[in-house]
Amino acid sequence: MILTRGARVTGAVLCAVLAVTVAGWLVRDVRAVGDPGELWRYWVGYVDARPKLRTGTSPIDVAMLVVYTVAGVAALRSSVAAAALVATGVTTVALRLPGVWNIGADGMDARFPHELRTRALICAFVALAAGLALIVTAGAGRRPPQDFYERPPTRPGRGASVTTFLLLGASGAVVIAWEIRQAVTYPSRYPEWVVGGGSLTEPLTDPPPGWGSVVVALLCLFAGISALSRAVHARPFGMIAAGLLLPGGILGIVRVLHFELLDHFGELPTEGRLTVLTWFFETTAGVVVLLAMARRGIPDSAPAPTAQDWRHGYPQPDVFGPPPPSQPPPGW
Repeated sequence: MILTRGARVTGAVLCAVLAVTVAGWLVRDVRAVGDPGELWRYWVGYVDARPKLRTGTSPIDVAMLVVYTVAGVAALRSSVAAAALVATGVTTVALRLPGVWNIGADGMDARFPHELRTRALICAFVALAAGLALIVTAGAGRRPPQDFYERPPTRPGRGASVTTFLLLGASGAVVIAWEIRQAVTYPSRYPEWVVGGGSLTEPLTDPPPGWGSVVVALLCLFAGISALSRAVHARPFGMIAAGLLLPGGILGIVRVLHFELLDHFGELPTEGRLTVLTWFFETTAGVVVLLAMARRGIPDSAPAPTAQDWRHGYPQPDVFGPPPPSQPPPGW
């Protein structure tokens, strides 16, 4: 199935709306902090990073800005436009849903002014509506290719599928393992870690850490299984899952280098060593999957010619020469 031209344009416009919304919050944070470098230091977690005002975004917003930009281009040009819009819509809804109950919580009231929270709540509802609209647009605007000049959707190649399955499957399992550790270590505070509220200090527009981790883990597992079956939607879901793995991994590696943890790796406790290894693994898995899924896929099967096509001399596949006559010659 491919998308109609109207659905492609609608999907691109919705992606542009989402991208502008995220970009606006990133610009707000840069202005609030006063220096992009200071915002980066705060995201990394440096002890001396103290922004003038509390930030409303996190590195996940940078990743989603890239997702919306790529999805908007894919909506206009890619043969897997429908799957790309669905993957983008599902991810948007999953990540922005906690904002409905978190932005207006009492804890947020103490950290952010009322006007800013009102703006964030409006943006959360806009993101949810746009995400749902992407899914509806992709479903309602599909149609089969009408001729052989229209490119059918492509599936990932065998090597890319196996690589994606192994890396994303392992990444999803690792993320879930860390969430289990969090639940066992802090059982009384784990609900806040997942759904927000209380003393948790998550960014204004982003989901709580536990919620975000669960979303990334589910995306990784779903994309990995889809890749193993070489489904059409495996490429966009796999690229989004890989893209969401990268922010945590990259920031973790920056911390490792800044605090020279590799020089003292043997002195770290077991959990510290596992954390460092997780950051490197997530970064590697994200980069490799992105490269594997970004390669041009294998075209899906083309539509079979109809009986009307054959009566009009439709050329047979793998047969060279002029088409057979529509009527047998005399004497046959």
